[in-house]
Amino acid sequence: MKKFVLYLCFLSFSFGFSQSKALFEQATELYNKGEYSKAIENYDQILKNGEHSAQLYFNMGNCYYKLNAIGPSIYYYEKALLLDPNDDEILNNLGYAQNMRLDAIENMPKTEIAQFYESVVSLFSFDQWAYLAIAFIILFVLGYLAYFFLRFANQKRLAFIVGIFALALGVLSVLMAYLQRQEFKKDNPAIVFSKEVRVSSEPNNNSEIVFTLHEGTKVNVLDQLDDWKKIRISDGQTGWLLGNDIKLLKDF
Repeated sequence: MKKFVLYLCFLSFSFGFSQSKALFEQATELYNKGEYSKAIENYDQILKNGEHSAQLYFNMGNCYYKLNAIGPSIYYYEKALLLDPNDDEILNNLGYAQNMRLDAIENMPKTEIAQFYESVVSLFSFDQWAYLAIAFIILFVLGYLAYFFLRFANQKRLAFIVGIFALALGVLSVLMAYLQRQEFKKDNPAIVFSKEVRVSSEPNNNSEIVFTLHEGTKVNVLDQLDDWKKIRISDGQTGWLLGNDIKLLKDF
């Protein structure tokens, strides 16, 4: 009975994978024909099947960009970037989409040490840092085994050095994965989807308007009260807006 259940699970997984693959291929054909809205419908169906990837979000961003939908295009490029933070093509297309925004917000200045730390930690996603750590630990084990089985002193010395170096890099990668994970959890980005949003000083309709945002602007959500969300923009300003004016990026 257990084998039968496992077989059914395997069949269902295989069917879902092949169905998503077919939808993806159809969406690519529709995109090449200029039928961007229909391509998006296929990509949406893949997401409903519980599958997501940087390539899928990137393609959705491209479709919305072609439709001149600023908010959705930036939203899906940013989601793709969360999964593959160093992809040049994603970064390039995101830059084009961001040029279509009305808001030009300057980033808060950072010290050189903070910039260096951020550049190192964000070099890979926490998953990629973890995979790298596993690779280095495997290399350490191989070096350890080689040290005991090799016969010549020079070879043993080389195996020992490689093993220790791999162990150090493995520990460093684990640390980077932890730091990147902490940064990921602390950050709660969202994209403005409404054409124009008035950001208030307090979570109600009667408070002072502190600034205005437009579609496609990226914000960081700090807090929530009923239907209101407290946000911060890249120049450090904070305020409250209605939650349905933005869409969270980390919803997968």
